[in-house]
Amino acid sequence: MPFAPRRRRPPDDPPPGRRGTDRVPTRPLARPAADADRFPPYGDPAAGPPPPDPWAAPPPRWRPAPPAEPAGPGPASPGRFRRPDPRRREDEVPRPEEPGRGRGRRLRRRAVRVLLAAFVLQALVLVSLRWVDPPTTAFMLANEQGAVQQSVPVEHVSRYFLAAVIAHEDQALPYRSGAFTWDELSGRAEARLRGEEDPSGSTIPQQVAKNLFLNQSMSIWRKAVEAGLAAELAVVLDDRRMLELYVDNAQLGPRVYGICAASWYYFDTPPSTLSVDEAVQLVGLLPSPGHVQRAPGGGLDFDVDDGLGWLSRSHVINAQNRVPRHIEQQGFQPVEDAGITGLAQDQPDTDDDCSERPEEVAELIAEEGTG
Repeated sequence: MPFAPRRRRPPDDPPPGRRGTDRVPTRPLARPAADADRFPPYGDPAAGPPPPDPWAAPPPRWRPAPPAEPAGPGPASPGRFRRPDPRRREDEVPRPEEPGRGRGRRLRRRAVRVLLAAFVLQALVLVSLRWVDPPTTAFMLANEQGAVQQSVPVEHVSRYFLAAVIAHEDQALPYRSGAFTWDELSGRAEARLRGEEDPSGSTIPQQVAKNLFLNQSMSIWRKAVEAGLAAELAVVLDDRRMLELYVDNAQLGPRVYGICAASWYYFDTPPSTLSVDEAVQLVGLLPSPGHVQRAPGGGLDFDVDDGLGWLSRSHVINAQNRVPRHIEQQGFQPVEDAGITGLAQDQPDTDDDCSERPEEVAELIAEEGTG
């Protein structure tokens, strides 16, 4: 397509800058003096910062820089990376923990650990009593005069003595579930709070708990601890083992503990051959064993230095009036119901059957001069 020829301006046309219809003059117009004071030229220091642009993008929001992570072995280190919490604002500053609150929390955690360790240790000790004879007891350790004791399997103990113990101390032992009944326990607690005499007395599990772990205090708090320990012992021990621990660690003299030492100390005979009369006399010593001594040549002597021999003698007389009649009626059935069958004389000989006098018993008799 041919281009249109450029039109030549006629010589009489006015210059473009002076044409007033469709062109803007190229020379800038002079600004009035008043406007010069109101609008200083761009770049003048006295003018101040330029006005904000309403169409400009908003400035970026300031965020605190995250703390620097300590150098560690690598991403596998526990606690190095944590997932951000969506409920927490990014610009929120964590509150510092109060020193008192942190110390209290640490003390509570430490107390919980100590209680847990004590509970586990106590459970281990109680469970071990199923197979292990305790080397000593709390009552023996508290005796300033010393203690003479030797354990013997309950199968090598006269059935007369075992039947007398059940009849005198705890007739419901083979037939009760647990260490005691709540009716008996509440009745004893009410009687003690009123200052009255104990209506029923402690059961054999309660006496085992007292002999092994506690003292002779009669306070209500000691009784409460005794009841708790007895309940735990009744869970982990059967009636046979409970009776065995009782007859092996019960106090039967000022320094004599257990049926093995007592039978040789008082009657010069092993526990397997005790007669019904000898068994009843020993059972009578259980409530008050501290006011008796060996008679010259054997037997019980209540003429002691403290003058309280009458107390032990009264308990022995009480047992002689009650226990033989009970043995005649029940026989050895309660002993068999507790898990001990056969007779002591029929058991095979063992190294721990107490068939020979313990050396400590012989030394005690020689020291007292009652041989």
